[in-house]
Amino acid sequence: MSLSEDVRRFPYWYHRIELSEGVFTPGWAPINPGAYQIPKDLTGKRVLDVGAWDGYWTFEALKRGARQVVAIDDFSDHLGSLDESDRQAWATFDFCRSALGYDAARCDRREMSVYEVSETQMGRFDVVFFFGTLYHLRHPLLALDRLAAVTDELICVETAILDDYSVYRGGLGKGYSGSEVVMEFYPRDEYGSNDTNWWVPNLNCLMRMVFAAGFPHATGWKLTDSPKVLPECRGFAQGRRQPVPPADSTTH
Repeated sequence: MSLSEDVRRFPYWYHRIELSEGVFTPGWAPINPGAYQIPKDLTGKRVLDVGAWDGYWTFEALKRGARQVVAIDDFSDHLGSLDESDRQAWATFDFCRSALGYDAARCDRREMSVYEVSETQMGRFDVVFFFGTLYHLRHPLLALDRLAAVTDELICVETAILDDYSVYRGGLGKGYSGSEVVMEFYPRDEYGSNDTNWWVPNLNCLMRMVFAAGFPHATGWKLTDSPKVLPECRGFAQGRRQPVPPADSTTH
């Protein structure tokens, strides 16, 4: 059986991952990976990937030289529409890890909640990826505090944001794009018809949450300048312990 045929055995792919030349998993995320501005060079860094799903960012960190990546997920998000059987725990991640030739020591993965992250359990990390997860949490600032407690250099956070979309103000084009510091709460499935979506901040709020978690140098930006559909209403924040040196050339 070919690699392409093996890929088709899985009922659902979230990430689009290149496994070999011309062979990709048929996922749709991330929508615009270049906009994340992840450091090009992660040589020697220990990285934590929270909410790893199929592992796109885990494998990307390894491609950029990370000495080890630990991926965690609790498989609680079903996008509001997937059957339980569609999320096959670590099956897709393990398949990609094997296809890409990474061993379990350098490319570790653990089933656990972000609230369980601790230095005692996992040690410390230079860089933390926290993508597509914050809005699924009932206690988002607590999660940021847990991650901050194990992060030495940089945290990168990607999430849904309110700047161009608000459930309670009328939808697309009715968000909070000014100086407001706002977060909306969804007790049912108000956001994206997904009952695991709990909180969404605007970008201003997101940066201040990262700052409050213990990163004095916090910046943020929208991933899509003028989103046309809800999945494009995403923002990104970076929190650093130290300011970026003036001659820094590690982002793109």
